[in-house]
Amino acid sequence: MLICIGVGFSSGLPLYLMVQLVPAWLHIDGVSLTMIGAFSAIQILYVFKFTWAPLVERYSLSSFGRRRSWMLVAQIPLILCIGSLGFWRPAENILVISIISIAIIGLSATQDIVLDAFRREILETEGELALGNSINVAAYRVSSLVPGSIGMLLVDQISWQVNFMVMAAFMFVGVLLALLVKEPKQYAPPPASLREAVQVPFQEFFQRRSIGPALAVLAFMALYKLGDNMATALASPFYLEMQFTPTQIGLVAKHAALWPSIIGGLLGALIIVKIGINRALWIFGFIQLTTIFGYVWLSNAGPDLVILAVVIAGEYLGVGLGTAAFIAFIAREASRLAVATQLAMFTALAALPRVFASSVSGLFVDTIGWTNFFYLSALMAVPGMVLLHWVAPWNGSAPHPENLNHLQSNSLATLAPRKVTPSLLNRRFCSFMRALPRGAILRLALTTRCHGKRVSLGSLPKVVPT
Repeated sequence: MLICIGVGFSSGLPLYLMVQLVPAWLHIDGVSLTMIGAFSAIQILYVFKFTWAPLVERYSLSSFGRRRSWMLVAQIPLILCIGSLGFWRPAENILVISIISIAIIGLSATQDIVLDAFRREILETEGELALGNSINVAAYRVSSLVPGSIGMLLVDQISWQVNFMVMAAFMFVGVLLALLVKEPKQYAPPPASLREAVQVPFQEFFQRRSIGPALAVLAFMALYKLGDNMATALASPFYLEMQFTPTQIGLVAKHAALWPSIIGGLLGALIIVKIGINRALWIFGFIQLTTIFGYVWLSNAGPDLVILAVVIAGEYLGVGLGTAAFIAFIAREASRLAVATQLAMFTALAALPRVFASSVSGLFVDTIGWTNFFYLSALMAVPGMVLLHWVAPWNGSAPHPENLNHLQSNSLATLAPRKVTPSLLNRRFCSFMRALPRGAILRLALTTRCHGKRVSLGSLPKVVPT
């Protein structure tokens, strides 16, 4: 579980840097909200990280092992890029800053691919999945203190150059993790080819579910967090426009967001153990939708620190609860046979609402104002809740990918449907029962064993003579 802390912190820091400190930096230097929103569109790289996840799944880059080598390849350049940001003025060098930011997000996405796979491979039971992922999310949230609190506090004290170098120094946590931990247990050998690394994860997922339910699951992953992602997309510029100072934001708003989200995540894990993932998604989803309306209150109340703290605490308590259930759901859907690519695909879809919200929120605010924007954010949370009826029924359970983990290889041949050759007696018996009149009472009432499985006579398979 200690490893989950380091994994979560390393994953969260680059993202929070790009969604908290960088927008505030751009706003302070005079960049418009519309431009800030458009700038945030580069986060789209998170959505497409599944396209290079097969490379991470297929190749090991050094003797450190398949997972640890990719950690270092992503983390060291990430440190250099973050440290270089502050040497440019946004108003004069937005193109250069955009290129560096693209590199940061690309490296961060690569790091997420390998860290997600690493975490899934060390968490074995469903209980470990719930607790480990909640601890990971808690550490993920704690990392927001670095750019969102420490970084904002340093704005009034030091230059932006030194500020971003301090941010980069915190990324050495990930480097130490890669150097000190052991390579996780491999539940399947690496794919034999890059083609196999690309095809197997998708084939396994759609074989486990039929096409319709599988697409519904993917749509749910993209929509469940859309509302709260949209509401918090421009949090730092919103606080600044409400006349809160950077110091106030660092001391009050960020802490009011952090600790309730951590409490919500850990409390959510305990509740999930009691009621299950499906019911937790329903309850926590409704809570995170409702708490968005607190921003409506704040937008009308003005710069009141008490109201700010209450509203932000309520919102992020809901965020923590919803995230705990959502991450557990994603982990449940990923098979260890193709863990890196499947988790990259799932988390990419989960990042889609954040990218969408970040890219269009500024335009919405400039058009309809802050209050109406938060009403719109609440409305955008509804589609994900509706999809719960199909992907996570209140009294239902989803097919678990571990039903395929007994396989010794993740080859295409292994995942392909197996040809069953029934015995001669069994073939003849099944053919005889098929030949009975469709309306026969015997056909409707009796059951039998066919090909080793107990089935109703109405569902007996057709047998082709061989």
